[in-house]
Formats: sequence, C-alpha cells, structure tokens
Amino acid sequence: MTILITGGAGFLGLHLAHFFIKKGWHVKLFDVAPYPKAEYPSSVECLTGNVRNKKSLAKAMKGVEVVIHAAAALPLQSSQEIMRTNVQGTKNVLETCLNFHIKNVVYISSTAVYGVPEKHPVYEDDPLVGVGPYGQSKIDAEELCRMYQNKGLIVTIIRPKTFVGTHRLGVFEILFDWIKDNKKIPLIGSGKNRYQLLEVSDLVYAIYSCISHQNKKAINTVFNVGASKFKTVREDLQAMFKNVESKSKILPTPAFPIKTALMIFEYLKLSPLYKWVYATADKDSFVSIDKIMKVTGWRPRYSNTESLVKAYRWYEEHYDEIKSRGSGTTHTVGWKQGVLGLFKKFL
Repeated sequence: MTILITGGAGFLGLHLAHFFIKKGWHVKLFDVAPYPKAEYPSSVECLTGNVRNKKSLAKAMKGVEVVIHAAAALPLQSSQEIMRTNVQGTKNVLETCLNFHIKNVVYISSTAVYGVPEKHPVYEDDPLVGVGPYGQSKIDAEELCRMYQNKGLIVTIIRPKTFVGTHRLGVFEILFDWIKDNKKIPLIGSGKNRYQLLEVSDLVYAIYSCISHQNKKAINTVFNVGASKFKTVREDLQAMFKNVESKSKILPTPAFPIKTALMIFEYLKLSPLYKWVYATADKDSFVSIDKIMKVTGWRPRYSNTESLVKAYRWYEEHYDEIKSRGSGTTHTVGWKQGVLGLFKKFL
C-alpha cells in the first residue's frame, strides 16, 4: 500500500511517516519545506512540492492509493498565504485525487472551525464560525471536501483538538522554556476552564482507524478527535509541574486587559500569540469524540497531563539541539517570544 502525506515535513507528517512505515506501507511525503531527513525512516520517499502546484501534485500521486492532506499555512502567516494554501491548495489536492481514483483521502481540519462555542461539548454538526483567516480557511476547505464527496471521492474530515507530543515546539516551546526555568506561568483568567488537548500518537491512530475501516460510507464524514481525560487548565498544568519536578506555579491574570494587550502586541508583531490562542485561553474548549469512537472503535490513550509530560520530557532531552535550531513560524521549531521574553525575566 502506498500513501502520500502532504505537509510531510511537519510535526504530524513526521509521526505519520514513522507509523505507516512500521505498518509496512510505502510512504511518500510531499512538502515545500526542507525535510530533517535524519528524523525519518530511511525508506521514506521525500518529495519537494507545493500543494498550490497541480503538476507537482500529479507527479507525486502516481501509484498512490491513500492520501492524507495535512499541509497548511499556519495562523502566523499572512491571510493571503493562508487562503491560497489552505483553500486553493486543498482544492488542488482533491481534484488530483479524483483524477487518480484515490481510494481514501483524509483531510486534517481543525476545531478552530467552531470559533468560541457557547456550549460544550461541541458536536460535529454544531455551527461553524471561523476565527481569523485560519479558521475561515479551514471552513472553506471543508466545504470543498463535501463538494468532492458528492463527486464520488471518499473524504474523511478530521477535526483534531490542539495536539502535542515529541517534536512539537511552536507555542508549546514557549511554555516548556518557562517551565524549565521554573518561572511562574501566567494564565489568561483563573485557569478553571476545561481545555481539551490531544496526544499526536492518538491522532495518528485515529487517522489510521478511518483509513483501515472496511465501510467506506461510514468514514466518508467528519470526526472530532481529542483526549477523553482532561481537567481544568490549572489542574492539568499543576499535575504536569509535579510530574516533571518543576518549581513553576500558576499565575492567574484578569482576562480582558491581558487579551487586549495581547491583541495590541499581535498587531505590532511583538508577540507570537495569535488570536485563536488568546481568545480561547480562558474559555471551556472541548469536543465530543463519541462519533469516531462509535464508528471506528478508536479510543484515545493519553490524558492532557500525560500528553504534556511526554512532550516536555522529549523537550528536556533535546534542549541543546532545540535551542541551536533558531526560531521560525512552524510547529517544529521554537517561536520568537518577543515581548513575552521580556515579561519572563520578571516572573
């Protein structure tokens, strides 16, 4: 079985590559970004290309039976870049899959499509409200998926909660950096809200449970994916501090002035935190995963705390290497802390 993974140079792509190689599949990765090839199995085929280029996609899809479309422009990029990559790029992927008669397509969407919900848990048929260009781009891309389902393509839409694990940096590298230095961790609000996360290996297995399902009609739909065990933000972080033996403590802050300040810092490009991060940080945020469990039998293994501890332990073990990489805007490198680094000195 041959599988093509777009966004293969990213955090999720890396974990998917290792998983499917162990399953005995031929894995082809497709990404515009450079590959850290030492981190991949030697038998993986690393292809360079952009989902916005139909010719390079067509070349990559020769001999492919399954496609996981995980390539995306992230919220830190410009709105034009986000829409071109996440919407037009998705259309190109789906059109090429249709032309090549691909058996299964899995589209990696996001729970950002729900905006800031008023009720919880959130179900797959609840209203979609995009927060910023990224959230809207995911909604538009999902609509394209439904359009191609109607054309006969089998497309599973996965809406994962924020996922964390080994090799995950980005905004989590900022958190881990502060925890390693035993700093106080400011929370937007009291931290008494429940915020569901997801361990990346649980996400990978959820994707596989859809691809390997015998009833293609049953997986030609949309699924939420998240942890089943999670507490409040305060409780999960405090449990993490204890597990990793950090002296960090929770520092609650008033939500409204902090969000206002972060909005200004974002506008001035002084902070890496984008609207989706700080707008939802003090709100409950969790989805129902009943549908995917009922249809595929998938079950998450890791709780929020276990996911965070696992990711942090990897961060500690690779600290010197991580700090030597420099910064960027993807999930596999640290982000420049900007004004947050200044605040860190006083906490």
